[in-house]
Amino acid sequence: MQLNEIKPGLQYKLLSQTGPVHAPMFVMAVEVNGQVFEGSGPTKKKAKLHAAEKALRSFVQFPNASEAHLAMGRTLSVNTDFTSDQADFPDTLFNGFETPVPSDASFYLGSNGDGSFSSSGDYSLPSSAVASSLSQSPLPAPSPYPSASGKNPVMILNELRPGLKYEFLSESGESHAKNFVMAVAVDGQTFEGSGRNKKLAKARAAQSALASLFNMQLDQTPSRQPIPSEGLQLHLPQVLADAVARLVVDKFSDLTENFTSPHARRKVLAGIVMTTGTDVKDALVISVSTGTKCINGEYMSDRGLALNDCHAEIVSRRCLLKFLYTQLELYLSNKEDQQKSIFIKSERGGFKLKENVQFHLYISTSPCGDARIFSPHEAAQEDQGDRHPNRKARGQLRTKIESGEGTIPVRSTTTIQTWDGVLQGERLLTMSCSDKIARWNVLGIQGALLSLFVEPIYFSSIILGSLYHGDHLSRAVYQRIAEIEDLPPLYTLNRPLLSGISNAEARQPGKAPNFSVNWTVGDTGLEVINATTGKDEMGRASRLCKHAFYSRWMRIHAKLSSSLRSKILKPNLYHETKQGATEYQTAKECLFKAFLKAGLGAWVEKPIEQDQFSLTV
Repeated sequence: MQLNEIKPGLQYKLLSQTGPVHAPMFVMAVEVNGQVFEGSGPTKKKAKLHAAEKALRSFVQFPNASEAHLAMGRTLSVNTDFTSDQADFPDTLFNGFETPVPSDASFYLGSNGDGSFSSSGDYSLPSSAVASSLSQSPLPAPSPYPSASGKNPVMILNELRPGLKYEFLSESGESHAKNFVMAVAVDGQTFEGSGRNKKLAKARAAQSALASLFNMQLDQTPSRQPIPSEGLQLHLPQVLADAVARLVVDKFSDLTENFTSPHARRKVLAGIVMTTGTDVKDALVISVSTGTKCINGEYMSDRGLALNDCHAEIVSRRCLLKFLYTQLELYLSNKEDQQKSIFIKSERGGFKLKENVQFHLYISTSPCGDARIFSPHEAAQEDQGDRHPNRKARGQLRTKIESGEGTIPVRSTTTIQTWDGVLQGERLLTMSCSDKIARWNVLGIQGALLSLFVEPIYFSSIILGSLYHGDHLSRAVYQRIAEIEDLPPLYTLNRPLLSGISNAEARQPGKAPNFSVNWTVGDTGLEVINATTGKDEMGRASRLCKHAFYSRWMRIHAKLSSSLRSKILKPNLYHETKQGATEYQTAKECLFKAFLKAGLGAWVEKPIEQDQFSLTV
């Protein structure tokens, strides 16, 4: 049929018939522009089909496309190189190979059941990519190939490299959000693809090969494209994003008996993965957490024993703090363990991360607040990004609602929360996750206390499992404070890699549970926290609470007081010790000023009494 469209009125001839009557073998031939193509089969129809297929395939396999056109009786004025990265040939070049009607929509481009092929745009690049290509942060320029809308990438790849075999690698994920991984080897390289069924995974593996080998980007939806980081890029964005997501989900599966334990129930899952070089296979899951709620004001602790914010990504970052304390303790224990620590001594005093140690934050959906409020659905194929970037509501600081979900903008005047006011029933305000991530992109993820020992540490990537919109996420986590100024040395506005994943997570059905779970590498199992009280069901303090961290800080301080990045003579109150981190506090003032100057509101801090505790109490 395709051949007939390109060259109507072709005549097929029967060349021979062999074999017994019950199993004949026919050979048919067709002549196209002086070339004869033969095909055999058990029926004339099948033999004819094979002959047509050979004729068609020969066009695609000419060393360059102008020869293919000559074979089809067309002439081109340019001598075009099929393998060229330069778009020096007309759009008509491959029109003859367009499929008129897709026969199975389930993995055709432009069809994901909801009109989109993928949730995050760019697909995974080759898993076997070597270190030299890993350092290239920008993705290749869009291919000169015309768009193949409605055309299956498996088919396109098969036209270019016939007879490929696809291999099923793995199956993972919860029952409502299964994830299959398929692989295909092309030209000595292996390409993987994942999807909610094998067919989709196969299509994404093919798409990955097309993107890498033939520079074909079949989905150019702007808001789905990864946004590369400004810093050191050791990994190909989509390979990294998909690997980080898979590692976190698999670890959560391990911790919840394959999602069967009662504590596997969740709305949002977050986790942090550490890489120590260019190979994603060496990645280590540092933390896994769930949760969507905050403490009720009446349960606030004035001894640092309650967790105020149990949103998954906030808990994961607290797990990372716990890991950083463990790594500092490891460095200080003995010479042998020193080598195992991720820290090394800094020439500027204190400690810094070893070279190439990177942390990647995964959140199963967009963080609450500015990143999510304007993009509650997946980006559609025709989504050209934020159509109203200058609206006043864009970028506003927002607070979470006590014991509930959702966020509201901060008041235009500075809000000071008081201890007695909150205890008498005033709503406790907690800044949204979008705002806290923006804060980490300036102050670092180590917080004030650890900044007395270590140089600022920043996330290298922020990866979303669903609702990824590049324009909204980038605005929320750094772009809105791009005008920040006067930051102290070593502090900067961090611009990490932002990316969705190839196989977006399905929306979690049902009501959000009231608990939050956390796990940090080295823990034996999950800790379950009641988000309303900020403690466990027995009323015990979390291993992630301020009091626990301050105790560890004091022990390290006793060993390290001579080599602090800022001098603290006699640490006592938690609040005073944090104030002693002078550079951190200066950077915080710059951050708050940047939000105010941009007209985005004033940061709302917790009542100061929360931090007026010492460890002797």
